[in-house]
Amino acid sequence: MSLTDGNEAPARVEGRYKAMAVCWLLGTGSLFCWNSMLTIEDYYSYLFPKYHPTRVLTLAYQPFALGTIAILTYNEAKLNTRLRNLFGFSLFFLSSLMVLVLDLATSGRGGLGPFVGVCVVAGAFGIADACIQGGIVGDLSFMDPDFIQSFLAGVAASGALTSALRVVTKAAFENSQNGLRKGAILFLAISVFFEFLCLLLYAFIFPKLPIVKYYRTKAAKEGSKTVSADLAAGGIQFQQDENGEEDAKQQDRLSNKQLFLQNIDYAIDLYLIYVLTLSIFPGFLSEDTGTHSLGNWYAIVLIAMYNVLDLVGRYTPLVNCLRITSRKGLMLWVIARFVFIPAFYFTAKYGDQGWMILLTSLLGLTNGHLTVCILTIAPKGYKGPEQNALGNLLVLCLLAGIFSGVTLDWLWLIGKGW
Repeated sequence: MSLTDGNEAPARVEGRYKAMAVCWLLGTGSLFCWNSMLTIEDYYSYLFPKYHPTRVLTLAYQPFALGTIAILTYNEAKLNTRLRNLFGFSLFFLSSLMVLVLDLATSGRGGLGPFVGVCVVAGAFGIADACIQGGIVGDLSFMDPDFIQSFLAGVAASGALTSALRVVTKAAFENSQNGLRKGAILFLAISVFFEFLCLLLYAFIFPKLPIVKYYRTKAAKEGSKTVSADLAAGGIQFQQDENGEEDAKQQDRLSNKQLFLQNIDYAIDLYLIYVLTLSIFPGFLSEDTGTHSLGNWYAIVLIAMYNVLDLVGRYTPLVNCLRITSRKGLMLWVIARFVFIPAFYFTAKYGDQGWMILLTSLLGLTNGHLTVCILTIAPKGYKGPEQNALGNLLVLCLLAGIFSGVTLDWLWLIGKGW
């Protein structure tokens, strides 16, 4: 199954599956440490019970992510994509290490000081996320659509993997003394290792794959200025023509404003998808779903079900009959998802845990499916530099939706005396 037309030249196919595997791992690494922080919310809720850590950490993360991606998107055509992504993965690695060191240095004590430290790290995660998400989605937008699908699947896999690891670590240490903290520390150590692995993959493996070299050379010939360092890392020295042909091509490309207006429906779709999703996940699911027979496992199960079905939803567009290609159809499905708001409200108030698990699964499934449909369809029909810019613009709209969603998530607390 593939999102491409299937008419690839042999030179373009060489290394394709390796590239897809690396894209999947890079997608996983782009959010693994942040999802790790969200997944150990039961530990942070225990340490900082007065500060609503699930909501506050998400709110600390998003302004930095949104502000950074806005600046990077505006300057996208002049940026060195390789340095941008290497900086992002390095920041993820160092910030993950800092979370672990902070917990060890404070011996797992709560209080305002350690909580502020965790919030600062969450802000650093936001900056790293903006660097990587926009940089890699923009980079992959002028390559094979299956690369974007693999990267987005990896993003969702980070949530599914962290949820699975959290279940294992919680079960393993549940009956031991200070077991909650031991599980969290093991979790954070795994996160540090994985971020370092992704840094090495992007720095030394990805740029040397033949198919990646092919697409980056093609983008450079179309006037892209952002791929020169990546081509050099892959052993290719691309020189501009003496007559400045590449400069002329760069000047002839559509502006960010023109690209945005031509794809405003896709931009609105992504914004609305994540406004809805993040107004429910993870804050509402962690704090506002009541007490049920699963006890302190309940929030973990809900978050795990969302993450697993989000991952499944990012593979369903590979099935042709399930892929949504109509722009009007995408908009209708995005708007239809807002029925989740009353559904979650009344289920939390009157329903049992089975219905809540079902709703959460559907929320994740639709989130993943629609995201992949939009980001693989939108860049088609443009030149390399324009596809890169459009990828950055769409990620900007996605992060704007996330920021709005985590802000609106606080509305669920109205009338609860927090």
